[in-house]
Amino acid sequence: MASFWQRLRPNKDTAEDAEIREFRTLLPPPKEFKTGFGWVTIAGLIFCGLVMIPGSIYLGLITGGSMANAASWVTVILFMEISRRSMKPLNKQELVILLHAAHVMMAGSALFPGGPLSHLVFRGYLVGSDAVRDAGLLGRFPSWFSPAADSEAILARNLLHPEWTVPILLMLFIMIIGMVQRYTLGYFFFRLTSDVEGLPFPLAPISAQGAMALAEAEEQTESRKSTPAEVEEQVKKDPDEPPSPLEAATEEEPDDQDPTKKKGMRWRIFSLGAYIGIGFGFLQIGIPAITSLFLARPFFLIPQPFWDTTTITEGALPATPTGIAIDLGLFVIGFILPFWAVMGSALAVIATTVLNPILHSEGVLTTWQPGMDTVNTLFSNRLDFWLSFEIGAALGIAAVSLYATFRGLRKKKREMMARHAHDRVQDPWTLPRKNRGDYPLRFAILLYVIASAIMIAVALILIPFSYTIAFFLIFFGFIYNPLISYINARLLGIAGQTVDIPYTKEMAFMFSGAEGIEIWLAPIPIENYGHQTQAFRVNELTGVTFWSLIKTDAVAFPLLFFLSLGFWAFIWASDPVPGPLFPAAEIRWDLAAKQQVLVMGSTLEDTEWKNTDLGRAIKPGIIAGGFGVVVGLFSVMTFLGLPVMLVYGFVRGFGDFPHMMIPEVLGAIVARWYFKRKYGSKYFLRIAPTFLAGYMTGVGLIGMLTIATRLIQNAVSGSPF
Repeated sequence: MASFWQRLRPNKDTAEDAEIREFRTLLPPPKEFKTGFGWVTIAGLIFCGLVMIPGSIYLGLITGGSMANAASWVTVILFMEISRRSMKPLNKQELVILLHAAHVMMAGSALFPGGPLSHLVFRGYLVGSDAVRDAGLLGRFPSWFSPAADSEAILARNLLHPEWTVPILLMLFIMIIGMVQRYTLGYFFFRLTSDVEGLPFPLAPISAQGAMALAEAEEQTESRKSTPAEVEEQVKKDPDEPPSPLEAATEEEPDDQDPTKKKGMRWRIFSLGAYIGIGFGFLQIGIPAITSLFLARPFFLIPQPFWDTTTITEGALPATPTGIAIDLGLFVIGFILPFWAVMGSALAVIATTVLNPILHSEGVLTTWQPGMDTVNTLFSNRLDFWLSFEIGAALGIAAVSLYATFRGLRKKKREMMARHAHDRVQDPWTLPRKNRGDYPLRFAILLYVIASAIMIAVALILIPFSYTIAFFLIFFGFIYNPLISYINARLLGIAGQTVDIPYTKEMAFMFSGAEGIEIWLAPIPIENYGHQTQAFRVNELTGVTFWSLIKTDAVAFPLLFFLSLGFWAFIWASDPVPGPLFPAAEIRWDLAAKQQVLVMGSTLEDTEWKNTDLGRAIKPGIIAGGFGVVVGLFSVMTFLGLPVMLVYGFVRGFGDFPHMMIPEVLGAIVARWYFKRKYGSKYFLRIAPTFLAGYMTGVGLIGMLTIATRLIQNAVSGSPF
């Protein structure tokens, strides 16, 4: 019997995810540091701001997609090729800073793309939305959050109206304070964990190796040109050892002819992706935008953001959202996502499709009614079951992450610290290296205390004062933030893992006796800055001075702020957001408004939170069930040596529209069983993200042309900006 279990259970080495193991590549720390900030960085910021931001806005509003990560690599690859053809190749530090600058400029999500001012447009929609009217919250939003729903600023869709001045200034204040806290508390714990404790941050090179490998590839290209036969032979030697996806654009496949007469493989793949992106982007974004210029409603050749079949299939699958997103970008993203994480999401979609009709027949999903579309079906199911299940699943993820990280942590820490003991600095107050760009820790601590105190003071001014709320704000700013940041800094330093405590703010406010909705709208000083420690370590490995990062952010933030304000003011004034031209915003913003109103209603003055919709939606038994399912799946996966990424993908699958995951699943399957077998896993993982970057460039150009057509129309018609 024992031998049977020994054969069934693999050894510890095979129990670790192969997909995680293939991304673990450590880089030696550099001997010298250089500044990477310069005119190339500024040009990259302007390029991202003028070309990629409008493209990301239109892509997010029309299709619900995001081009943030791809757009960052677009900028790096494009500027690298331009500089190489100008005989002035970029060094490692310049590439790293350029990538960082692009990440800053493309801050945002598919829900709120195009920088921080997108949140203000959403507020303009939220204060007059149907969800707010149905909840009786109309007219209860403070002026520092948004103008009233019947104000001229909202009715005229004018983001430059004077009534938006306070919300805009408050948004700018939050950006500045956030930057200060990130570079103070995050830097403090970097010095503590990396310099003093000597933790190696084993996964830090993942973010660094892309730009590093790009620069090394440029150097190798200059020194030696490999023939296609050599490249093919190298792939055949080790076809099943894929590098990090961030290495995708790293290898130039030199031609056997004169390189000035024939482009490299990377540029050809990038160009192919751009051509396809322009073509599909025209069908996806261009046609609706152009037809909206002369038609009452835009014409969509491809249903956006997805083809909703919920009302068609409700007879066979009651209370189940169904449909599919016809999006080539999601299909290509499936090429590079971890396969088992995508399969976990697929299992979640299958599970909800099977469980929802059963739960409906058993009287659990009682809110759903025939005729509901995807948004109303998702929201009603969350109230009855899935919200509680997701809370339990999130708690389960936190628990298994802590367990997986702390298991054997002491032994691992001793081994790593002994291995990296030569890098340690005994005195935390002494600057470890003069040329690294360090600044005094006392200065960092003082700035964090001042920034947090200012944030707390502003929050107390904006919300009704109570000693309980003041206690929680002080607790978050000076105890919880440093504690959770230090825990995550150590976890990243030892095992490359992170952990978060879900719904901390929500639980604190619901049990604090807070009244009114202001508590949910004010800037609350709760944040986890542990990830910033790894960001410092990444830049240390690439030889970039820390002051280069600060200079880049100091230039990028105001540029991002004003470009975001300008683009969103123009787009909102031209067309209602959400509106017929932006179907993804109509669907996603409606669901987001319902979810936010659900939370806001839990602290109304005349109702105990247990009697609110949120209180009734929280079911302890289902929470325990979600917790048990995740912990049980993780335990089984670990015991059998199966990829635990399946569990993380499974939980992710419950939190988004299932329609969007179908193209990702198809892309992952095609990549694994066709492209990787045909071209080799290593070679395909090198070229796939380059193709994705080119594709997003094409889509971004279509978005920029869409903005141009709107400008021309307004200029011809004489309508105001």
